[in-house]
Amino acid sequence: MDDVFRSLRTPLFDSAAFAAPRMESGQATGFVPAVDAHRDGEDLVLRVDLPGVDPEKDVSVELTGRSLTVSGERRDEREAEGLREVRYGSFSRTVTLPQEVPSDSVTADYDAGVLTVRVAGVYSAETPQRIQVTRSGSGAQEQIES
Repeated sequence: MDDVFRSLRTPLFDSAAFAAPRMESGQATGFVPAVDAHRDGEDLVLRVDLPGVDPEKDVSVELTGRSLTVSGERRDEREAEGLREVRYGSFSRTVTLPQEVPSDSVTADYDAGVLTVRVAGVYSAETPQRIQVTRSGSGAQEQIES
């Protein structure tokens, strides 16, 4: 079971492009949305926390080869100065897919501040296919259940 999660983690999260940007002090810069990813059968599902973002104006999902990029901007429309712990600004998160997929296999849905991106069939080449074994011999073939 650990191998399934290890294969999900690699190469998706081991790339520098997926890592959150950091300043030298180790603190995050700007707005870096949290991303959860999991395998659902042969599909990859990404959940990106994007509260306060207008998905129609400020979010882009792009597929280029094996790279899937979610980018956009969380705008600060407040004019008052004061304490600001909420991060704003542009963001970009990229994952490397295990194989190329057609663009129509990628769907994106935004609901209640969460963008859900599904990449259908991206793990189809990794799903084992059972091969039937036959026995040949005295003129008749018998099927062997394996």
